[in-house]
Amino acid sequence: MALLSFERKYRVRGGTLIGGDLFDFWVGPFYVGFFGVSGAFFALLGTVLIFWGASQQGTFNPWLINIAPPDLSYGLGLAPLMEGGLWQIITICAIGAFVSWALREVEICRKLGMGYHVPIAFSFAIFAYVTLVVFRPVLLGAWGHGFPYGIFSHLDWVSNTGYAYLHFHYNPAHMIAVTFFFTTTLALALHGALVLSACNPPKGEEAKGPDNEDTFFRDFIGYSIGTLGIHRVGLLLALNAGFWSAVCIIISGPVWTKGWPEWWNWWLELPIWPSQAGF
Repeated sequence: MALLSFERKYRVRGGTLIGGDLFDFWVGPFYVGFFGVSGAFFALLGTVLIFWGASQQGTFNPWLINIAPPDLSYGLGLAPLMEGGLWQIITICAIGAFVSWALREVEICRKLGMGYHVPIAFSFAIFAYVTLVVFRPVLLGAWGHGFPYGIFSHLDWVSNTGYAYLHFHYNPAHMIAVTFFFTTTLALALHGALVLSACNPPKGEEAKGPDNEDTFFRDFIGYSIGTLGIHRVGLLLALNAGFWSAVCIIISGPVWTKGWPEWWNWWLELPIWPSQAGF
């Protein structure tokens, strides 16, 4: 079925989660929907507030803009607008935009009769963000533990948070997250390279198919997971990368308050070492 014919078939009313026929239409290739409108509203409002906050700081240099969270003394209460209240409103807008985008994806999946793998995957990214600006600050008792909105200021926050726990890379959940990030990159590079090498043959030769791709990996490492399997693996790796990155930061402070190298003292106390066995 031609793409345009298919679009005429599926672009019909219904499948919405809220609002019924309200905003249940397309603008060109873009589906609108209730959550498309709410997502655009939150995104636009948050962006305008960031630029307004920048104007109050006297700079529009994207490297220097800094919308900081409230001081720790405000705890979990509301702060004055220019003392962290702006950060709180922008955070609400960001969460509203992200959640709206995910729910818009759900509605599009419903219309197409697809599974919900895309919005579920995106929800892991939302989970990681909300962990940083909501869950961890709430557990620590102050919104001031969230990260500031700005390039240099955000990098400073990452650096300071890492040094607060001495060597942050000793965080076991951080190790797991980094391993998944690197493995995701490797898997995507291998998969993309394989497909391109099969679909872009030299001039005069026919494009190769899944049989050639599977045979390559059987010859290379002795096993091929297959065309469907590699996408399942890629999704699993990517979701774990986002999940464990959220775990590694939420346990730093609410669960573990010392330097992360000290956490590994249990390894030195195992009875396998001569000093522990009385030798």
